[in-house]
Amino acid sequence: MFENRVTDVFFDLDHTLWDFDKNSALTFQKIFKDQKLDIALPDFLEVYMPANLKFWKLFREEKITKTELRYQRLKSVFDIMGYVASDDLINLLSEEYINHLSSFNTLFPNTIEVLDYLQPKYKLHIITNGFQEVQDKKLRNSGIHSYFDQIIDSEMAGVKKPNPIIFNLALSRADALPEKSLMIGDSLEADIMGAQSVGLHTIHFNAHKEKTHTVAPIIYDLQEIKSFL
Repeated sequence: MFENRVTDVFFDLDHTLWDFDKNSALTFQKIFKDQKLDIALPDFLEVYMPANLKFWKLFREEKITKTELRYQRLKSVFDIMGYVASDDLINLLSEEYINHLSSFNTLFPNTIEVLDYLQPKYKLHIITNGFQEVQDKKLRNSGIHSYFDQIIDSEMAGVKKPNPIIFNLALSRADALPEKSLMIGDSLEADIMGAQSVGLHTIHFNAHKEKTHTVAPIIYDLQEIKSFL
């Protein structure tokens, strides 16, 4: 579908290549054990996963700060669970979470296979709303940093996806034309609609099992990318 029309492929990182949910669960398992907290991890994660997405959306929309994101996503979960957690504990867990998150490096199935397939044919890049230091560690520790020519993050751009500024910066840094570029990501709003607003082709990696739509082609396994490129 996009073969011979595309020179550059841009990927989101979290929830697209790097399995945020699995790595996040492993991180909480470690820090709860380290802090000797009697919290049932499955019950915690059931509340945390949607809460994290909600607060990331607020952060993306510039409605909360990075500090508020890191605090509120934990505070809200403990409140819902009825677990009494002091501000000191929440701040400690928030810091420990960031410190250890990038030490777990589960990738989505077929990530390496697909990157190996694409790299000889296209220039590959990352556009992420994550924080620069953390995202760089994720890429390096998971062994995929070398696949990417340009890595653009929201701290570098000063804005977050879906703001067109970050996509235009990525195109400029990659020396790529929008009509010859493809964005692949999990967020319909941030990745797909954001990229489309500046003229990129798009593929929606439906990692969250959202409803089907006609905004962009949908895939459920990264291996399906091969049928488009």
